[in-house]
Amino acid sequence: MFRINRNKEELHNGAASLMVPLLPLRDIVVFPLMVVPLFVGRDKSVNALEKAMSSDKKIFLSAQTKAKTDNPTEADIYRLGTVANILQILRLPDGTVKVLVEGDYRARVMNFVPHADYFLVQIEPMEEHGAETVEIEALRRGIRATFETYSKHNKKITQEVLDSVAAIEIPSRLADTITSYMPFKLEVKQDLLETLDVAKRLERLFGHIRAEVDIIQTEERIKGRVKKQMEKTQREYYLTEQMRAIQKEMGDKDDFKSELEELEKRIKRKRLSQEAATKVRAEFKKLKLMSPMSAEATVVRNYIDWILSLPWFEKTKDKIDIDEATRILDEDHYALEKPKERILEYLAVQALVKKIKGPILCFVGPPGVGKTSLARSIARSMNRNFIRVSLGGVRDEAEIRGHRRTYIGALPGKIIQCLRKVKSRNPVFCLDEVDKMSMDFRGDPSAALLEVLDPEQNFAFNDHYLDLDYDLSEVFFITTANNLHSIPPPLRDRMEIIQMTGYTEFDKVNIAEHFLVAKQCKANGLSADNIAFPEDMLFSIIRHYTKEAGVRNLEREIATVCRKVAKEVVRNGLETRVELTEELIQEYLGIPKFRYGRAEEKDEIGLAMGLAWTEFGGDILGIETVVMPGKGKVMITGKLGEVMQESAQAALSYVRSRAARLGIEPDFYQKLDIHVHVPEGGIPKDGPSAGITMATSIVSALTRIPARSDVAMTGEITLRGRVLPIGGLKEKILAAHRALLKTVLIPQENAKDLKEIPEKILQEIDIELVEHMDDVLRLALTVKDDSELFHEPPSAPQQPVLFETSAPSADEIRTH
Repeated sequence: MFRINRNKEELHNGAASLMVPLLPLRDIVVFPLMVVPLFVGRDKSVNALEKAMSSDKKIFLSAQTKAKTDNPTEADIYRLGTVANILQILRLPDGTVKVLVEGDYRARVMNFVPHADYFLVQIEPMEEHGAETVEIEALRRGIRATFETYSKHNKKITQEVLDSVAAIEIPSRLADTITSYMPFKLEVKQDLLETLDVAKRLERLFGHIRAEVDIIQTEERIKGRVKKQMEKTQREYYLTEQMRAIQKEMGDKDDFKSELEELEKRIKRKRLSQEAATKVRAEFKKLKLMSPMSAEATVVRNYIDWILSLPWFEKTKDKIDIDEATRILDEDHYALEKPKERILEYLAVQALVKKIKGPILCFVGPPGVGKTSLARSIARSMNRNFIRVSLGGVRDEAEIRGHRRTYIGALPGKIIQCLRKVKSRNPVFCLDEVDKMSMDFRGDPSAALLEVLDPEQNFAFNDHYLDLDYDLSEVFFITTANNLHSIPPPLRDRMEIIQMTGYTEFDKVNIAEHFLVAKQCKANGLSADNIAFPEDMLFSIIRHYTKEAGVRNLEREIATVCRKVAKEVVRNGLETRVELTEELIQEYLGIPKFRYGRAEEKDEIGLAMGLAWTEFGGDILGIETVVMPGKGKVMITGKLGEVMQESAQAALSYVRSRAARLGIEPDFYQKLDIHVHVPEGGIPKDGPSAGITMATSIVSALTRIPARSDVAMTGEITLRGRVLPIGGLKEKILAAHRALLKTVLIPQENAKDLKEIPEKILQEIDIELVEHMDDVLRLALTVKDDSELFHEPPSAPQQPVLFETSAPSADEIRTH
């Protein structure tokens, strides 16, 4: 909206030099007679408005050189601007001010007057000059005609605007009015504001309008050319072609073309298998014919990039030095002789044979014994790269073999992704928690691993995404698991199983002294002079604050102690030294979490001590039996599995068959109710190895002879009283040692497994080998000789009519 200008005498009456507040503007230039609303939010600007409103409502408007400047200085503000009158002011709820101003006349800043609250300037009015000439008239007509042409391409210029422009006769006003409607840059509008010669201003304006019309016509020409090439419905493709047409019109370099050239260079440099090279060349040929912004081009480009980034022939050189490898393995891990020996064997064979298939090992053992960290040490000893993938919770087959390229967002599987990350084709590849995989409607990931972990097949592993054969035969695969029985048999058959049993107390103390204490002291900023862990205190922590096969919780407890000592060092100085005692351990770690010693202190009737294998190592298992007057009801409780319940039935049948020899009434099963219970009823238990323990407990309850509380036993029982071998012997004997039990009864056929038991343990525990249940009862019950237990001369045991086909199984003995 514009108003008719006043005459010069009125405009400059008494205005040779004025002191007015200044309002800096962002991205806008206000011309004389231009009425425009402004939104003001900066404190200085609001103060300037308030000052103007309190005086003559005059304010000086000048644009900032940079709109992003929040706190402009004198150097950031143009010197020539417009003196305006404030017509209306309105305060908004958010604190900003809306003000309506009308431009009055051009003026130039002579001086900035220092003021803390707002900009105050001394200005002088600027005189426009230029007489009515033929040139000005020609420019005026040309500008009107060109502006009318421009309005045909810009819908924002209405007929009402054209009529108001046509009615303006004053050349300077015409230039200012048309400039306000044009989308010129700030610098162009400021230049027109500063041009005081009306003829020059009209000439420059005419040139700018013509340039704007040319740009619009060029855009429409480009749109027309693109529209002929594309169908109207393909909007995305239309925009892409429009971009290309603009680049062609402007002469810009085609980025997609340069990207193709770079990709072609990579293809020539990369060494690929014959199949991969043929595939890449075919895909690249298709890519060159595609539009760069199409979805298919992105898929093809990613596919080529995946193939080029894989290590097809790149590999690290193995360091075949058995002595050095031994040193590294011993430096990182204590004990674990079996897996260490297997690695040294592999290195020895590789020194003699040029090419050897990568072994596929499976470390099975309880948590915290060092399975994953041993895999990392193996990589270091062989000078290979190491990569680890956790398979816990994986239930989609595509996680292993990838998705096909037809799916949006498809990617290769974890195997290929990790090989790209590790950048060598012969890394040590750790598949962690291989027993924790599951399956659902998306497939079975363990079935997908069959090809990966089969040395006869993995030289041509085919990922769904790549659809190319990739050689995995040089990869050293190591898998880890806590439970062997959770791994499907076909997958288990493809791996070399290495059992990693739990540590003894002596092992744990050795590991703590040589590894854990130093590690945690360093992690908590302590030196060897700040803290001392005596050996007996380490034993105390192990016995009273941990109950595990590994050393993970032991490390946590040592870390807790180190943090407590670190607090003391900070308080009392770096020279502080703490030597642990029983009192300090209880102060730092709290009351003992576990009871150390025998589970039962005195011999009890009907209570026999068994041994169990769990995922976390061995454990002792008390089995209780009580007899009550009744009608022969048998109750077996304790959340027992089907196999364990059958063991209890077998034990009871054996006792019935030997009742006369044991001095038990032959019809006791008709007059007495028998209840067999295994404590800790919330924990599932299963397996046949508690058979002789149940039989001992039942005999003790029926004969009223107490069972020895310092004797533990393990073994499967048959109906004829034979004791069959069991598995997990080492863990069970370690559990008996932790419980301070003196004697352990084991099956005769397990004698060969005693070689795995540390010599120190065997020196402290009496191992008794038993073949028959009679031998078990002699040793487990508190009797001095056979006469107290057996009440008739020995005779051939009653042979039930049966076909016994039981076979020992080392790995099905499990509980908890």
